Amino acid sequence: MTALHEMPAHELVSRIRLGALSAESVVRATLDRIAAHDGPINGYLTVDTDNALETAIAIDLRIAAGAPVGPLAGVPVAVKDAICTQGLQTTCGSRILEGFIPPYDATVVARLRAADAVIVGKTNMDQFGMGSSNENSGFGVCRNPLDLACVPGGSSGGSAAVLAACEAALALGEDTGGSIRQPAAFCGVVGLKPTYGRVSRYGVIAYASSFDQVGPMTRNVEDCALLLSVLAGHDPRDSTSAAVPVPDYVSRLRDGVSGLRIGVPEEYFADGLDPEVERCVREALKTFEQLGARLSPVPLPHTEYAVAAYYILVTAEASSNLARYDGVKYGYRASSSVMKQPENELETMYIDTRSEGFGLE
Repeated sequence: MTALHEMPAHELVSRIRLGALSAESVVRATLDRIAAHDGPINGYLTVDTDNALETAIAIDLRIAAGAPVGPLAGVPVAVKDAICTQGLQTTCGSRILEGFIPPYDATVVARLRAADAVIVGKTNMDQFGMGSSNENSGFGVCRNPLDLACVPGGSSGGSAAVLAACEAALALGEDTGGSIRQPAAFCGVVGLKPTYGRVSRYGVIAYASSFDQVGPMTRNVEDCALLLSVLAGHDPRDSTSAAVPVPDYVSRLRDGVSGLRIGVPEEYFADGLDPEVERCVREALKTFEQLGARLSPVPLPHTEYAVAAYYILVTAEASSNLARYDGVKYGYRASSSVMKQPENELETMYIDTRSEGFGLE
């Protein structure tokens, strides 16, 4: 029999709604799993035990009373620490935001709560999304549960790691330049960066605003579709949010791939590609072809310039977005700076705060 912490989200929802499982038992099993296994992984920065259990018990009472519940009723969800959660510390993986308690929920978090998901905690990450290994966290390295000697990828390494360790059924990641997709690959889970504008960015702490995108991280594709169906949709509080209908992602999974055209970028099979990775990709392409998809070679001649262009654009945006962390409004402030140079106390406080609060990356 599958243990509660290992069950897929879609199965948990079905059983909880029928009364075959209680949301409380599922959440307790997840919290027990975190307590027993997360120590060496360091996937969670904050675990919200009391509120998670309170939410689960309330869901069970509503089900017992015959009241309707949401599409994620009772499912334990982990949220990347770049996403604001009302009343729950949100640090973006940086000491400069240590102790920051947002006064509001990000839209994606509000939609999770409206769907009756249970938020169990906030996950580790590279500071402000800057990193691809989760070694740049201000709160310690996160490790890959498949092999503790390995990194989980980044910057959403904590979300990928807790999923792989069965310490949550679903997770939210945030992707600027691979920060969902790469750690999902490292940890053997499913990660999707949605089309820009598909999911609201309101309440997401910015790294590079024209790149950042929240997306689902799960242990299987059906759960990914289920979670995206909750997250997606227009939000008037995000000026980049797309006002387009949200498909029924779960039902569309049954459509198959017959007739689908898949572009295969020629430049991606370049020197230095790991042979095992290439083999896996080509086997996947062959499987798609056998299922009726059509493969089309696609030239992307500007690929060689992509990384350079990316680092010009995102660092410029990061410089603007991170300017707000100055020790004045919220977050960390260097306490001794005024005593050092009282004649230039404001500039000194800025410099000391940012030097001490931000990590090297």
